[in-house]
Amino acid sequence: MKIEAFLTLQAAVERGSFAAAAEAVNLTPSAVSLQIKQLEAYFGQSLFDRSGRAVQATGFARRLLDTMARPLADLEKLRNQRAQPLTGRVRLGVTGSILTTLLPRAVAELQRRAPGITLQLERHNTPELIAALKADRLDAAILVRPPGGGSARLHWHDLLREPLVLVVPAQLAPLAPEAYLRRYPWIRLDRKLVVGRLAARFVDGLVPQCEALLDVPSADAIIAMVGLGLGVSVLPRLRPEHLGPYEIREVSLGAAAPTRQLALARRKQDSENALLDTIAQAFDVACR
Repeated sequence: MKIEAFLTLQAAVERGSFAAAAEAVNLTPSAVSLQIKQLEAYFGQSLFDRSGRAVQATGFARRLLDTMARPLADLEKLRNQRAQPLTGRVRLGVTGSILTTLLPRAVAELQRRAPGITLQLERHNTPELIAALKADRLDAAILVRPPGGGSARLHWHDLLREPLVLVVPAQLAPLAPEAYLRRYPWIRLDRKLVVGRLAARFVDGLVPQCEALLDVPSADAIIAMVGLGLGVSVLPRLRPEHLGPYEIREVSLGAAAPTRQLALARRKQDSENALLDTIAQAFDVACR
């Protein structure tokens, strides 16, 4: 019986549903259900009462978790107590949008935590990064998680959820978002990008048949253009690195604003790789 099955059981008991447990352990609900059934077959007892709308943990399930709590904690402690510092090369894919914001912060944190880890960086858009991960051309990637949740063949570690905003020149008078888009040229983020499609869909709903001045494949380039007064654009929320060099400001799109979910993705067989865990932790710090 794999240790992961007990961790899945723990998540299901704590969260009260297989769907919530699936999200916590980065599995599909059907995979969670299969692991629970395997545990039930192994012990010959039911772990959940499935007669109602919500599953309820049985007394045996809770006793089993009480029995396993200490060994699981001890194993995790041993795993984190490494006599030798982490070393190795990691092929990390990144999207262009983090090159001047999150990436420098994450690299600095990684140098502090594990200077023996060497990064080999490759820049691609999200679909290309996902394809490279599946083909074993990358070990991990920082990308935009697709709205549907992303490939079930990959392990996903969510980093940062950001609303999209309207970015306008700082000197413009206050207006509603649709008024800006009607009055000033729209600089559209390339729709080949996940965020570009989200932004375009939102603008099309807000101002139907809004014509774009041009399509640009880089958020940083668009920010520079907006700073020069060339137009306005819908982009992920600005970070401090954007506000220093350019005279721009952001306008909220309200409760209906689409969001971008940044995540670290890796193959499922690498879900407990210590090097990749450390890189994920460095990006967690960078996102704060």
